[in-house]
Amino acid sequence: MIEIEQLTKQFGDLRAVDDVSLTVPAGEFFVILGPNAAGKTTTIKVMAGLMKPTSGSVRICGFDIGANPIEARRRMAYVPDFPFLYDKLTPAEFFRFTGKLFGMEEVAMEVKSERLAKRFNLGEFLAKPIESLSHGTKQRVAIVSALMHSPEVVVFDEPMVGLDPHHSRVLKDILREQADAGVTVFVSTHQLSVAEEMADRIGIMHKGRLVAVGSHEELQAANRDDTLESIFLSLTNDDQ
Repeated sequence: MIEIEQLTKQFGDLRAVDDVSLTVPAGEFFVILGPNAAGKTTTIKVMAGLMKPTSGSVRICGFDIGANPIEARRRMAYVPDFPFLYDKLTPAEFFRFTGKLFGMEEVAMEVKSERLAKRFNLGEFLAKPIESLSHGTKQRVAIVSALMHSPEVVVFDEPMVGLDPHHSRVLKDILREQADAGVTVFVSTHQLSVAEEMADRIGIMHKGRLVAVGSHEELQAANRDDTLESIFLSLTNDDQ
């Protein structure tokens, strides 16, 4: 579960996140949409413990990310919009490194990484230096390394960027499976189709505020049955 309470993040005069409150329960696939500079990535960085909020709090499975970051992060899988990888390692070495960080047993580490690597067609790349891989392949490596410790909460920022249609489909299927198994899934994206197809609930951010939250059907009912695209454009239109 993710619990965000009155979260605000200020950079000088800029309020990047403005009094956001949201609860995403276990087993929910939540997609957050918003134009550039809406506050999505800043919110996610606070959730991941990479930024301190100006005020408010974030709890991951009951653990405050500020007061108890180790316990919170232990339960979370986080992939940023531009993942950091150790370029001199191979994917196989990186998976082992990640597994060790999360205290995984050797057998579990091997089984989980092999299973996920197979689904993302990484077999031929496992022994190659990460620095030699394409952007899309690096993205797949980052996703596998994030998911292999069986997290209770998944937080991905623009995870489809760099993925081809086949591997985007693989990721969608895996995230849906995770949610169906009781994992909290929180994804930011610019792709409205991902929200329409995958989300149990959708949030729309604009200028740091969460301006709408609900299922696709609830958003349509509140906005005269418009398409998600029309709803999104209406709620993020600065001219209105």
